[in-house]
Amino acid sequence: MNHHDNPTDRLLTEAQQEAEAIRLIAEGYSDNAPVATFYRDVSPVPAIGHTPPVQQIGRAPMSQRATDLSGVMLSAGLASVPISGGVSLVLWTVGQINPEVVGMICVAPVAALYALSRVLKGAKEVVEAAPPVIHQHYQGTVIQDHREVTTHTRGVIARTNNRFDQ
Repeated sequence: MNHHDNPTDRLLTEAQQEAEAIRLIAEGYSDNAPVATFYRDVSPVPAIGHTPPVQQIGRAPMSQRATDLSGVMLSAGLASVPISGGVSLVLWTVGQINPEVVGMICVAPVAALYALSRVLKGAKEVVEAAPPVIHQHYQGTVIQDHREVTTHTRGVIARTNNRFDQ
């Protein structure tokens, strides 16, 4: 059999095409038809569409501030475990286990981190509130103009008269 005997290369008559279509339809509806196990859509995906976003694996979507705070909370929680465990071990070995002392030891790292965060937040607000330092360098003659504008507005339908003092 050579490449000229390939059935797909032959042209079918209209009657043969009709018979082949009937055969394919009957095969598709029969119980013995082969079942497709996969389908690959090769059409290009549009860059912009109406498909809603799909949640990705990992952390849930949240704001940048919430992400930063959750990282701080996770770090603080992990940092308090060895400290609290070490203190508890020391107290157990000494035989001085007192519920109030254990409670204070457990609360102390959290209170210290809270106080530190408040101090850092206050320092950040002070830095943001400070006016920026502006350095201006001039070459040549500099003239500073200190004019004042006086404005008087009168009437129900306001009319403004500006006077420039020199």
